[in-house]
Amino acid sequence: METFGTMLLKAVLALVGLLTLVVYTVYLERRICAFIQDRLGPNRAGPAGLLQPLADAVKAFLKEDFTPPYVRKFYYWLAPALAMLPGLLNIAVIPFGSKIGSSRMVVADLNIGILYYLAIGSLGVYAIVLAGYASTSNSKYPQMGGIRAAAQMISYEITLGLSVVPVLLLVGSLNLSRMIEAQAGSLWDWMIFRQPLSFVLFFIAAFAETNRLLFDLPEAEQELAGGYNVEYSSMKLAMFFLGEYANLIAVSAIIATLFLGGWTLPWWGLNHPASTVWIGILQIGIFLAKTAVILLVFIWARWMLPRLRYDQLIELGWKRLLPLALANVVLTAVWMWWQP
Repeated sequence: METFGTMLLKAVLALVGLLTLVVYTVYLERRICAFIQDRLGPNRAGPAGLLQPLADAVKAFLKEDFTPPYVRKFYYWLAPALAMLPGLLNIAVIPFGSKIGSSRMVVADLNIGILYYLAIGSLGVYAIVLAGYASTSNSKYPQMGGIRAAAQMISYEITLGLSVVPVLLLVGSLNLSRMIEAQAGSLWDWMIFRQPLSFVLFFIAAFAETNRLLFDLPEAEQELAGGYNVEYSSMKLAMFFLGEYANLIAVSAIIATLFLGGWTLPWWGLNHPASTVWIGILQIGIFLAKTAVILLVFIWARWMLPRLRYDQLIELGWKRLLPLALANVVLTAVWMWWQP
C-alpha cells in the first residue's frame, strides 16, 4: 500500500511533466509548421528557439487582463479554467510506466479508468459552450462557435465511446493497467492489430475531441475569426490555448495505452513490470515515445490537410462513423460468442 507522500509525489511529477510537455508541444508544432511552410520558425529566444515558450509565458502574464463590460462575467471567468481541467485530471489515470521500486507509475489506478477518461474528457466542450454563451451579447462569432461545439460533440462523442467498447469486450476490464497487460504478450496483441477499426474510429473522433484540424470548426479563424475565444485576452486566452494542448497530450497518451501497448515492448523483457529502476525509467521513455508519435500525427494533420465543412462533419459523424462503430461492436460480440 503506497503512502500518501508517494501518491502526492507522483501527482506533482505528473502535473509538472504534463505542463512541460504542453509548452514544448507548442514549440514543436511551431517548428514543424515552419518546416512544412519553408520558414524558420521560432529561433531567437535561446539556442534554436528553445526558450520561446518561456518568452511567450512572460508575454501572456504581462498583457492586460481585460474583461469586456458586456460579457456574462461568471461564465466568462469559468470557461478558461474549465478548458484546462480535462487534460490535468485525465493524466491521473493513465499508466505512464510499470513501476519503480514498489510504486506503480500511475497516479490513480482506477477500476473504471476508461469511463473516467471519457467522462472527464467530455467536459472540455462545456468550456467552449460557456465561452460562447458568455460573449453572445455583443458578438455573433462566439455564439456560432459555441453552437458548433455543442452540435459537434453530439456527432462524435457517441462514436468515441462506442469505438472503445470492442476493446473492453476483448480485455474484460475497464482498468487501463489491465488493458496494457492484455497487450503485453506480443506485437500482434496490440489492439491496433486486433481492433484496427476501433483504432481508426477513436483516432478520427479524437481530432474532434481536441478541436484540431480537420475538425476545429468552433474556432475556425477564416470563418469565425477565432469563434468562442474572440473576446478573450491575456492569461484567459492562454488557458484555452494550453488546455487544447493538454487535452491533445492526454488523448495521445490514451491512444498509446488503448491501442499501442502502453509502456510495453514485446522484446528484451520490456513487456513485464520493471525489475530495476533503470528498466522502469526505460519503460516510461517507451510510453512517452509512443505518445510523441501520436502527437506528431496530430500536428502533421493540422498543417497538411484541409478543414471539413460543418455539414461534412455532421454527415461524417452520423452517417459514416456511428454506423461503423455500432457494426464493430456487434461483430466483435458475435465473434467472441462464436469462439469456443
